[in-house]
Amino acid sequence: MMGRRGFLVCGALSAALGLMAFATRSRGVPVPPPLAPPEAPLKVFHLGHSLVGSDMPHMLAQLAPAGHGYNSQLGSGTSLRAHWEPGEDILDFATANQPPAYRDAREAVGSGEYNAVVLTEMVELRDALRYFGAAEYVANWAGLARAASPGTRIYLYETWHRLDDPDGWLARIDGDLETLWVTKLLGPDSRRNPQHPVYLIPGGQVLAAVARAAEAGEIPGLASRESLFARTPAGELDTIHVNDLGAYAVALTHYAVLYQRTPIGLPHQLTRADGSPAQAFPADAAARVQQIVWEVVRALPRTGIATGGAPS
Repeated sequence: MMGRRGFLVCGALSAALGLMAFATRSRGVPVPPPLAPPEAPLKVFHLGHSLVGSDMPHMLAQLAPAGHGYNSQLGSGTSLRAHWEPGEDILDFATANQPPAYRDAREAVGSGEYNAVVLTEMVELRDALRYFGAAEYVANWAGLARAASPGTRIYLYETWHRLDDPDGWLARIDGDLETLWVTKLLGPDSRRNPQHPVYLIPGGQVLAAVARAAEAGEIPGLASRESLFARTPAGELDTIHVNDLGAYAVALTHYAVLYQRTPIGLPHQLTRADGSPAQAFPADAAARVQQIVWEVVRALPRTGIATGGAPS
């Protein structure tokens, strides 16, 4: 382990309907005002861990308008508290943070130089809330971004738990969105800052919708949720980290939310951060995934797009 100081992380339609129902249930936390699409390419700071990774932000940059830029501070399984507190170690800090993407998080968020700051909390999320002060540190990072620049848009990247979660992978994604991500994690800060809230990038919701569509036979060449996840060098399933296909779906989600635009029609053959070609969906499958992403994002006003708004 190395601290930062030692180195100068039923198908898509039914899912959309469920999201619509969620949007009407969570009235206890203010729904943020809709956002207008940015008028220029964004500069984005990603703060988190391996469910951000190096490839997904690189894919996002390839999807975004020319001039999009980004930096990041990452770790492995890292909490927002560990990123905030200078005395805490960040696992795999040296390997996860390489130039030119890396920039010290406090310096970056406090600079006011970014149009968007994307926060990512550790999972297990229940542990993050119970033992690592997750809601407090969301508020700390959001407050730093607000103080640096009133124009910075702030986001929470909703991730997912392990495929073999004893409570069920889809059940956790469905149930945690309102009870944990919104009510417990975003709720305190959102109530204090209703006019400059933290918006939602629903990565877990998108993966669940894509998995449901695949298992319903709606995505050519994709048969199961496992097809979105990585494999170890020995060929065993990695139950938490996505592969290139999963990273592509998550990058599309970031694009749709950050740019407030449909991802339909975007390129599907991209490269990884190291420049090698990423595994790609066939064109027809990519088009379906893009459609699913847009359906999910439009169904959740916490993304900044009013329900049913932002025409495709």
